[in-house]
Amino acid sequence: MVESEIEVLRLGHRVGRDPRITTHLALVSRAMGVKKFTLAGDKDEKLFDNIDSVNERFGQGIVCRHESSPMKMLREIATSNEKHKPLIIHLTMYGEPFKETIEDIPKEQPIVVVVGGAKVPAELFTLSDYNIAVGNQPHSEVAALALFLDCWTGGKAFEQEYEGAQLIINPSKTGKDVREV
Repeated sequence: MVESEIEVLRLGHRVGRDPRITTHLALVSRAMGVKKFTLAGDKDEKLFDNIDSVNERFGQGIVCRHESSPMKMLREIATSNEKHKPLIIHLTMYGEPFKETIEDIPKEQPIVVVVGGAKVPAELFTLSDYNIAVGNQPHSEVAALALFLDCWTGGKAFEQEYEGAQLIINPSKTGKDVREV
C-alpha cells in the first residue's frame, strides 16, 4: 500500500497534559498506514493499552513503543552509513512548504516523521533531512500529520485492510454501519 516504511516519532509527551493529542497522533498514524509509533517523553502505558484495544477491535494496524533517548535515536539515524537508512522528516511550522517539498523526498527510503511537543530541541532542525511546514499558522500537530501522511501515501491508506478485525466500519450516508466479523 505505502511505498516506504513509515515510523512516527512523537517528542515530548507529557502524561498529565498530552494524552488526548498523543492518542490522536497514534490513531491518525494507524489509519494512514503507519506501522510503528514511537513515543518519547513520559512513558504512558495507558495510551499504549488504548491503542492495543483499537488494534484488537479494528484489526492489527500499529505497534507502539517508548523511546527514552529520542535525540540519540535521531543522531544515530542521521549519522548512519546504512544504504537505506530512514530519512528524518520533521513536521514544523517553520520549515519548507510541504506540498512543494514532498515531491523531492525519495519514496523508496523508510521515513521517520517527527512530531514535536511543547518544546523541540533546536538540534532537530539540523538532524532532519527535511523540515516541512504544513501551513504557516498555528495549528494542530494532528492535522499536520494527517495532511502530510495523506499526501505521502497518495490517499491509498484508506484502501488498506486490517488483519484480525472484529469490527469493520462501512461508510454510510445515513449513520453508523458497523459489521462484526
